[in-house]
Amino acid sequence: MEGEEDIRYWGNISEEDYHKQQGIMGSKSFYTSPRGLSLFTRSWLPISGTPRGVILGVHGYGNDMSWTFQSTPIFLAQKGFACFALDLEGHGRSQGLRGYVPNVDLVVQDCLSYFNLIKQDPSLDGLPCFLYGESMGGAICLLIHFADPKGFRGAILVSPMCKISDKVKPRWPLPQVLTFMAKLLPTLAIVPTEDLLHKSVKVEEKKIIGNKNPLRYRGKPRLGTVVELLRVTEYLSQKLCDVSIPFLVVHGSADVVTDPAVSRTLYEAASSQDKTIKIYEGMWHSLLFGEPDDNIEIVRSDILAWLNDRCNTKI
Repeated sequence: MEGEEDIRYWGNISEEDYHKQQGIMGSKSFYTSPRGLSLFTRSWLPISGTPRGVILGVHGYGNDMSWTFQSTPIFLAQKGFACFALDLEGHGRSQGLRGYVPNVDLVVQDCLSYFNLIKQDPSLDGLPCFLYGESMGGAICLLIHFADPKGFRGAILVSPMCKISDKVKPRWPLPQVLTFMAKLLPTLAIVPTEDLLHKSVKVEEKKIIGNKNPLRYRGKPRLGTVVELLRVTEYLSQKLCDVSIPFLVVHGSADVVTDPAVSRTLYEAASSQDKTIKIYEGMWHSLLFGEPDDNIEIVRSDILAWLNDRCNTKI
Protein backbone atom coordinates (compact mmCIF):
# COMPACT_ATOMS: atom_id res chain seq x y z
CA MET A 1 0.00 0.00 0.00
CA GLU A 2 1.27 3.44 -0.87
CA GLY A 3 2.40 5.40 2.15
CA GLU A 4 2.36 2.28 4.32
CA GLU A 5 6.10 2.38 4.94
CA ASP A 6 5.75 5.87 6.45
CA ILE A 7 3.49 4.73 9.30
CA ARG A 8 4.95 2.66 12.11
CA TYR A 9 3.62 1.87 15.57
CA TRP A 10 7.07 2.59 17.07
CA GLY A 11 7.40 6.08 15.56
CA ASN A 12 8.74 7.83 12.51
CA ILE A 13 12.02 6.01 11.95
CA SER A 14 12.20 3.39 9.21
CA GLU A 15 11.68 -0.27 10.00
CA GLU A 16 15.27 -1.03 9.06
CA ASP A 17 16.56 1.62 11.48
CA TYR A 18 14.18 0.40 14.18
CA HIS A 19 15.48 -3.15 13.85
CA LYS A 20 19.07 -1.88 14.05
CA GLN A 21 18.13 0.15 17.11
CA GLN A 22 16.72 -3.02 18.68
CA GLY A 23 19.92 -4.94 17.89
CA ILE A 24 18.35 -7.48 15.54
CA MET A 25 18.36 -8.21 11.82
CA GLY A 26 15.05 -8.25 9.96
CA SER A 27 14.15 -9.42 6.47
CA LYS A 28 11.00 -9.90 4.42
CA SER A 29 10.04 -11.81 1.29
CA PHE A 30 7.23 -13.71 -0.42
CA TYR A 31 6.72 -17.47 -0.35
CA THR A 32 4.52 -19.37 -2.80
CA SER A 33 2.74 -22.19 -1.01
CA PRO A 34 2.17 -25.60 -2.67
CA ARG A 35 -1.37 -24.49 -3.63
CA GLY A 36 0.09 -21.46 -5.44
CA LEU A 37 -0.79 -18.80 -2.88
CA SER A 38 1.62 -15.87 -2.49
CA LEU A 39 2.31 -15.39 1.23
CA PHE A 40 4.26 -12.55 2.81
CA THR A 41 6.97 -13.75 5.20
CA ARG A 42 9.39 -12.15 7.63
CA SER A 43 12.35 -13.06 9.80
CA TRP A 44 13.86 -11.47 12.91
CA LEU A 45 17.34 -12.78 13.66
CA PRO A 46 20.08 -12.26 16.24
CA ILE A 47 22.84 -10.10 14.78
CA SER A 48 25.67 -12.29 16.01
CA GLY A 49 26.31 -15.84 17.17
CA THR A 50 24.51 -19.08 16.44
CA PRO A 51 20.79 -18.93 17.24
CA ARG A 52 19.68 -20.86 20.32
CA GLY A 53 16.43 -22.02 18.80
CA VAL A 54 13.86 -21.31 16.08
CA ILE A 55 10.48 -19.65 16.69
CA LEU A 56 7.80 -20.10 14.02
CA GLY A 57 4.98 -17.59 14.52
CA VAL A 58 1.29 -17.44 13.59
CA HIS A 59 -0.74 -14.23 14.10
CA GLY A 60 -4.41 -13.90 15.02
CA TYR A 61 -7.60 -13.16 13.07
CA GLY A 62 -7.73 -9.77 11.34
CA ASN A 63 -4.15 -9.06 12.36
CA ASP A 64 -0.83 -9.40 10.54
CA MET A 65 2.78 -9.84 11.61
CA SER A 66 4.19 -6.44 10.61
CA TRP A 67 2.59 -4.24 13.27
CA THR A 68 2.45 -4.92 17.01
CA PHE A 69 2.79 -8.71 16.56
CA GLN A 70 6.45 -8.32 15.69
CA SER A 71 7.35 -6.84 19.07
CA THR A 72 7.54 -10.38 20.50
CA PRO A 73 9.76 -11.85 17.74
CA ILE A 74 12.02 -8.81 18.11
CA PHE A 75 12.28 -9.46 21.87
CA LEU A 76 13.03 -13.15 21.28
CA ALA A 77 15.60 -12.35 18.58
CA GLN A 78 17.34 -10.11 21.12
CA LYS A 79 17.52 -13.18 23.36
CA GLY A 80 19.17 -15.29 20.67
CA PHE A 81 16.23 -16.91 18.87
CA ALA A 82 15.77 -16.99 15.09
CA CYS A 83 12.14 -15.99 14.51
CA PHE A 84 10.03 -16.45 11.38
CA ALA A 85 6.37 -15.79 10.57
CA LEU A 86 3.98 -15.31 7.66
CA ASP A 87 0.81 -13.38 6.96
CA LEU A 88 -2.03 -15.88 6.66
CA GLU A 89 -4.28 -16.07 3.61
CA GLY A 90 -6.50 -12.96 3.45
CA HIS A 91 -4.37 -11.10 5.98
CA GLY A 92 -1.60 -8.51 5.81
CA ARG A 93 0.28 -8.55 2.52
CA SER A 94 -0.58 -12.15 1.64
CA GLN A 95 -2.88 -13.12 -1.21
CA GLY A 96 -6.60 -13.56 -0.62
CA LEU A 97 -9.73 -11.55 0.05
CA ARG A 98 -9.22 -9.44 3.20
CA GLY A 99 -10.47 -11.14 6.35
CA TYR A 100 -11.65 -14.22 4.48
CA VAL A 101 -10.48 -17.65 5.64
CA PRO A 102 -12.51 -20.19 3.64
CA ASN A 103 -10.61 -23.27 4.80
CA VAL A 104 -8.41 -23.36 7.90
CA ASP A 105 -7.06 -26.79 6.94
CA LEU A 106 -5.46 -25.23 3.84
CA VAL A 107 -4.01 -22.43 5.98
CA VAL A 108 -2.47 -25.09 8.25
CA GLN A 109 -0.83 -26.69 5.21
CA ASP A 110 0.46 -23.27 4.06
CA CYS A 111 2.11 -22.73 7.45
CA LEU A 112 3.50 -26.24 7.64
CA SER A 113 5.07 -26.09 4.18
CA TYR A 114 6.70 -22.73 4.95
CA PHE A 115 7.92 -23.84 8.38
CA ASN A 116 9.36 -27.05 6.91
CA LEU A 117 11.25 -24.93 4.37
CA ILE A 118 12.73 -22.84 7.20
CA LYS A 119 13.75 -25.99 9.09
CA GLN A 120 15.75 -27.15 6.06
CA ASP A 121 18.07 -24.13 6.29
CA PRO A 122 21.58 -25.56 7.01
CA SER A 123 22.34 -22.66 9.36
CA LEU A 124 19.46 -23.78 11.60
CA ASP A 125 20.27 -27.49 11.47
CA GLY A 126 19.82 -29.26 14.79
CA LEU A 127 18.20 -26.30 16.56
CA PRO A 128 15.00 -26.88 18.54
CA CYS A 129 11.95 -25.48 16.71
CA PHE A 130 9.00 -23.99 18.59
CA LEU A 131 5.59 -22.94 17.36
CA TYR A 132 4.27 -19.59 18.60
CA GLY A 133 0.66 -18.56 18.06
CA GLU A 134 -1.59 -15.75 19.23
CA SER A 135 -5.38 -16.21 19.48
CA MET A 136 -6.53 -17.84 16.21
CA GLY A 137 -2.82 -18.46 15.58
CA GLY A 138 -2.71 -20.56 18.76
CA ALA A 139 -5.48 -22.78 17.40
CA ILE A 140 -3.62 -23.05 14.09
CA CYS A 141 -0.45 -24.07 15.96
CA LEU A 142 -2.34 -26.96 17.57
CA LEU A 143 -3.67 -28.00 14.15
CA ILE A 144 -0.11 -27.85 12.77
CA HIS A 145 0.91 -30.12 15.66
CA PHE A 146 -1.85 -32.59 14.73
CA ALA A 147 -0.65 -32.53 11.09
CA ASP A 148 3.00 -33.11 12.13
CA PRO A 149 2.98 -34.51 15.69
CA LYS A 150 6.77 -34.92 15.98
CA GLY A 151 7.83 -31.90 13.94
CA PHE A 152 8.29 -29.34 16.72
CA ARG A 153 9.98 -29.22 20.12
CA GLY A 154 7.16 -27.27 21.72
CA ALA A 155 4.46 -24.62 21.34
CA ILE A 156 3.79 -21.27 22.98
CA LEU A 157 0.06 -20.55 22.90
CA VAL A 158 -0.93 -16.97 23.69
CA SER A 159 -4.65 -16.55 24.48
CA PRO A 160 -5.39 -19.44 22.09
CA MET A 161 -8.74 -19.60 20.32
CA CYS A 162 -9.46 -23.24 21.15
CA LYS A 163 -13.11 -22.24 21.38
CA ILE A 164 -14.79 -18.93 20.59
CA SER A 165 -15.96 -17.27 23.78
CA ASP A 166 -19.73 -17.08 24.19
CA LYS A 167 -19.19 -13.39 25.02
CA VAL A 168 -18.17 -12.60 21.43
CA LYS A 169 -19.91 -15.42 19.56
CA PRO A 170 -22.37 -13.99 16.98
CA ARG A 171 -25.91 -13.75 18.34
CA TRP A 172 -27.92 -15.34 15.56
CA PRO A 173 -31.33 -16.93 16.13
CA LEU A 174 -30.06 -20.27 14.86
CA PRO A 175 -26.57 -21.50 13.98
CA GLN A 176 -28.19 -23.25 11.01
CA VAL A 177 -29.20 -19.86 9.56
CA LEU A 178 -25.59 -18.68 9.66
CA THR A 179 -24.34 -21.90 8.08
CA PHE A 180 -27.00 -21.78 5.34
CA MET A 181 -26.26 -18.15 4.48
CA ALA A 182 -22.51 -18.85 4.46
CA LYS A 183 -23.01 -21.51 1.80
CA LEU A 184 -24.79 -19.01 -0.41
CA LEU A 185 -22.71 -15.88 0.30
CA PRO A 186 -19.51 -16.94 2.11
CA THR A 187 -17.64 -13.65 1.56
CA LEU A 188 -20.45 -11.41 2.78
CA ALA A 189 -19.14 -9.28 5.69
CA ILE A 190 -22.27 -8.90 7.81
CA VAL A 191 -21.77 -10.96 10.98
CA PRO A 192 -22.66 -8.62 13.87
CA THR A 193 -19.87 -8.33 16.43
CA GLU A 194 -18.06 -5.57 18.27
CA ASP A 195 -14.58 -4.49 17.20
CA LEU A 196 -12.33 -7.08 18.84
CA LEU A 197 -9.43 -4.63 19.18
CA HIS A 198 -11.33 -2.69 21.83
CA LYS A 199 -12.14 -5.90 23.70
CA SER A 200 -8.52 -7.11 23.41
CA VAL A 201 -6.36 -4.09 24.28
CA LYS A 202 -6.60 -2.75 27.82
CA VAL A 203 -4.46 0.44 27.64
CA GLU A 204 -6.35 3.27 25.93
CA GLU A 205 -3.26 4.75 24.22
CA LYS A 206 -2.44 1.32 22.81
CA LYS A 207 -5.93 0.98 21.34
CA ILE A 208 -5.12 4.04 19.25
CA ILE A 209 -1.78 2.56 18.17
CA GLY A 210 -3.34 -0.81 17.32
CA ASN A 211 -6.06 0.89 15.31
CA LYS A 212 -3.46 2.71 13.17
CA ASN A 213 -2.27 -0.57 11.66
CA PRO A 214 -2.81 0.08 7.94
CA LEU A 215 -3.25 -3.65 7.22
CA ARG A 216 -5.67 -4.54 10.04
CA TYR A 217 -8.97 -5.95 8.78
CA ARG A 218 -11.66 -3.57 9.99
CA GLY A 219 -14.75 -4.99 8.32
CA LYS A 220 -17.37 -7.15 9.96
CA PRO A 221 -16.47 -10.86 9.99
CA ARG A 222 -17.34 -12.64 6.74
CA LEU A 223 -19.97 -15.38 6.90
CA GLY A 224 -17.64 -18.08 5.59
CA THR A 225 -14.85 -17.13 7.98
CA VAL A 226 -17.12 -17.26 11.03
CA VAL A 227 -18.58 -20.65 10.10
CA GLU A 228 -15.08 -21.99 9.46
CA LEU A 229 -13.71 -20.70 12.79
CA LEU A 230 -16.71 -22.12 14.64
CA ARG A 231 -16.12 -25.47 12.91
CA VAL A 232 -12.40 -25.56 13.68
CA THR A 233 -12.71 -24.44 17.30
CA GLU A 234 -15.49 -26.97 17.92
CA TYR A 235 -13.23 -29.66 16.43
CA LEU A 236 -10.29 -28.51 18.56
CA SER A 237 -12.32 -28.42 21.76
CA GLN A 238 -13.14 -32.11 21.18
CA LYS A 239 -9.50 -33.02 20.46
CA LEU A 240 -7.67 -31.40 23.38
CA CYS A 241 -6.84 -34.83 24.82
CA ASP A 242 -4.86 -35.60 21.65
CA VAL A 243 -2.44 -32.72 22.18
CA SER A 244 0.94 -34.30 22.97
CA ILE A 245 3.41 -31.51 22.18
CA PRO A 246 5.22 -29.78 25.08
CA PHE A 247 3.47 -26.44 25.50
CA LEU A 248 3.17 -23.25 27.47
CA VAL A 249 -0.27 -21.65 27.42
CA VAL A 250 -0.62 -18.08 28.70
CA HIS A 251 -3.99 -16.39 29.14
CA GLY A 252 -5.52 -13.40 30.89
CA SER A 253 -8.24 -14.12 33.43
CA ALA A 254 -10.26 -11.14 32.13
CA ASP A 255 -10.06 -12.17 28.46
CA VAL A 256 -13.53 -11.94 26.84
CA VAL A 257 -12.35 -12.77 23.28
CA THR A 258 -11.02 -16.26 23.94
CA ASP A 259 -11.96 -18.19 27.05
CA PRO A 260 -9.28 -18.80 29.72
CA ALA A 261 -11.42 -21.66 31.03
CA VAL A 262 -10.81 -23.48 27.73
CA SER A 263 -7.06 -23.00 28.18
CA ARG A 264 -7.39 -24.59 31.61
CA THR A 265 -9.27 -27.48 29.99
CA LEU A 266 -6.48 -27.79 27.40
CA TYR A 267 -3.91 -27.96 30.18
CA GLU A 268 -5.87 -30.60 32.10
CA ALA A 269 -6.91 -32.71 29.09
CA ALA A 270 -3.72 -32.69 26.99
CA SER A 271 -1.68 -35.88 26.99
CA SER A 272 1.56 -33.83 26.86
CA GLN A 273 4.06 -34.92 29.50
CA ASP A 274 5.53 -31.40 29.51
CA LYS A 275 2.82 -28.75 29.89
CA THR A 276 2.64 -25.40 31.65
CA ILE A 277 -0.18 -22.91 32.13
CA LYS A 278 -0.06 -19.30 33.30
CA ILE A 279 -3.31 -17.45 33.95
CA TYR A 280 -2.69 -13.76 34.67
CA GLU A 281 -5.18 -12.15 37.01
CA GLY A 282 -7.04 -9.22 35.45
CA MET A 283 -5.20 -9.30 32.12
CA TRP A 284 -7.07 -9.05 28.82
CA HIS A 285 -6.70 -10.81 25.45
CA SER A 286 -3.72 -8.87 24.08
CA LEU A 287 -1.13 -10.00 26.62
CA LEU A 288 1.98 -8.94 24.71
CA PHE A 289 0.91 -5.53 23.46
CA GLY A 290 -2.35 -4.31 24.96
CA GLU A 291 -1.42 -4.51 28.65
CA PRO A 292 0.61 -2.00 30.70
CA ASP A 293 4.33 -2.48 30.02
CA ASP A 294 4.95 -4.03 33.46
CA ASN A 295 2.43 -6.78 32.67
CA ILE A 296 3.97 -7.38 29.24
CA GLU A 297 7.37 -7.88 30.91
CA ILE A 298 5.88 -10.51 33.22
CA VAL A 299 4.46 -12.50 30.30
CA ARG A 300 7.65 -12.12 28.24
CA SER A 301 9.76 -13.30 31.15
CA ASP A 302 7.61 -16.39 31.57
CA ILE A 303 7.87 -17.21 27.85
CA LEU A 304 11.64 -16.71 27.88
CA ALA A 305 12.08 -18.83 31.02
CA TRP A 306 10.05 -21.63 29.42
CA LEU A 307 12.19 -21.49 26.26
CA ASN A 308 15.41 -21.33 28.29
CA ASP A 309 14.50 -24.54 30.06
CA ARG A 310 14.07 -26.31 26.72
CA CYS A 311 17.19 -25.08 24.94
CA ASN A 312 20.75 -26.28 25.38
CA THR A 313 22.11 -22.81 26.03
CA LYS A 314 20.79 -20.17 28.40
CA ILE A 315 21.40 -16.45 28.81
